[in-house]
Amino acid sequence: MSKSPNEGEILTIKEVAEYLKVTERTIYRLAAVKKIPAFKVGGTWRFSRADIDGWIKLQSMDALDAGREGADSAKSESKEGRRK
Repeated sequence: MSKSPNEGEILTIKEVAEYLKVTERTIYRLAAVKKIPAFKVGGTWRFSRADIDGWIKLQSMDALDAGREGADSAKSESKEGRRK
């Protein structure tokens, strides 16, 4: 079983910020409140690229689900409005 070149790669705050195209401060905040998968080594935040990629997919799916729920809610409201 071969590993992809990025599998198992450990990233720094700076690398994750560049990867996600946000500021380092944003990554610090997300890590501190456990909104992004991270761990500390000697007091310094580190991130697994595989975990970050999985987190990105989860965020994308959550956004899609929220969009669907909003659309379903709007459909229900419009149907109820027509019945009155």
